Amino acid sequence: MKIIVCVKQVPDTSGKVAVNEDGTLNRASMATITNPDDLNAVEAALQLKDETGAEVIVVSMGPAPAEGMLRELLARGADRAVLVSAREFGGSDTYATSQILAAAIKKIGLEKDDVVFCGRQAIDGDTAQVGPQIAEKLGLPQVSYVADIHKDGDQITCKRMLEDGYMTIKVQTPCLLTCIKELNTPRYMSVSGIFECYDKPYEVYGYETLKDDPLIDPSTIGLKGSPTNIFKSFTPPQKGVGMMLEGADKATCEKLAGMLAAKHII
Repeated sequence: MKIIVCVKQVPDTSGKVAVNEDGTLNRASMATITNPDDLNAVEAALQLKDETGAEVIVVSMGPAPAEGMLRELLARGADRAVLVSAREFGGSDTYATSQILAAAIKKIGLEKDDVVFCGRQAIDGDTAQVGPQIAEKLGLPQVSYVADIHKDGDQITCKRMLEDGYMTIKVQTPCLLTCIKELNTPRYMSVSGIFECYDKPYEVYGYETLKDDPLIDPSTIGLKGSPTNIFKSFTPPQKGVGMMLEGADKATCEKLAGMLAAKHII
């Protein structure tokens, strides 16, 4: 059994977000981290590995420096890493990215008991589109917003988070699941894992590696093959200071009601 986990290296938005004059993110000046939801996906894969002895393969599309992130995931317990990297893939939107990652997953190979994990969404785009798009292009059943996982043979029982509760879904493998932070708490790298991570298999899939796949068409990958693009990104204006009303008497309540009525809130 193989568990393939798609991960993304993203800008660390917990600090200062740098924006270029044209409104695009200045990624070169920002620290990078592993996308938080993807860490939950990796942890879910490692927990299944602990239960079943499965092989965990982490896959990321990005520039060469993403190797450092993948090595960290190998140190956490993943068995293999694949970096999908080529100039032809640069500028891809979610549609083009899913084309390329789907081709990479096909190259790795999917068998009857295999599972693909993704994080719910990336913090730099917040689209939550790539995982479901990969599933569609591979013809896999999918469950998104997964908050609990139990595998029994070739079936996986998932608890899927909804706005007002949860639903339980059984899905046949091979399948794709997108994971949320409520699913688990990601483990840290171990000392032995850090020592071993550079001895574990690490591959780079370039354009030449994947070009024979029907999904890798110059018209559907990279910037030219992306049907959407970001026109502008910017830091929203800071909200003004709120007004506090103290007291619980009738006069304070009347004052509050009058202010809300004046703003047509009530």
